[in-house]
Amino acid sequence: MGARRGLSLRAALVKPPGSPKSSGMALHMIKLCVGASTVEDLLEWHRVHNDPDGHWIMRTRQTPKRAAEMVDGGSLYRVFKGVILCRQAILDVNTVGEGINARCEVTLDHTPVRVAPTPRRAFQGWRYLEPKDAPPDLPADSFGDIPTELARQLREAGAW
Repeated sequence: MGARRGLSLRAALVKPPGSPKSSGMALHMIKLCVGASTVEDLLEWHRVHNDPDGHWIMRTRQTPKRAAEMVDGGSLYRVFKGVILCRQAILDVNTVGEGINARCEVTLDHTPVRVAPTPRRAFQGWRYLEPKDAPPDLPADSFGDIPTELARQLREAGAW
């Protein structure tokens, strides 16, 4: 593995005590969730393949040029089978390795927040997502005992 470069954006964005957490300029990231059909599938995959006490890290080849905006209150929105279903707060963005081996590691909050199911066409890699285009969060008790897929279909039909 390549050497870690000290390019943590979180450290560069430390705000003085008493200042607001976010400047209101948060930028989001959106990425397809390949191999998982539901938020539950994603959580199970993470439980099996990662240290439960370790960080939740999403790896990608390209470090975002606008990473500072994403660390300042942004989230990673996840698309499952053509529908945005959840988001996770972006805690840090780091470039790891050098030259041809360089890659990006985005550290995420452990708890996915469910959002209003929103259709999204497939794309490769990741994209920026402006706050005005981000789906709203759902209250924690929105789904109750209803399966995620049924809830999605009801919302698409305008029945819920």
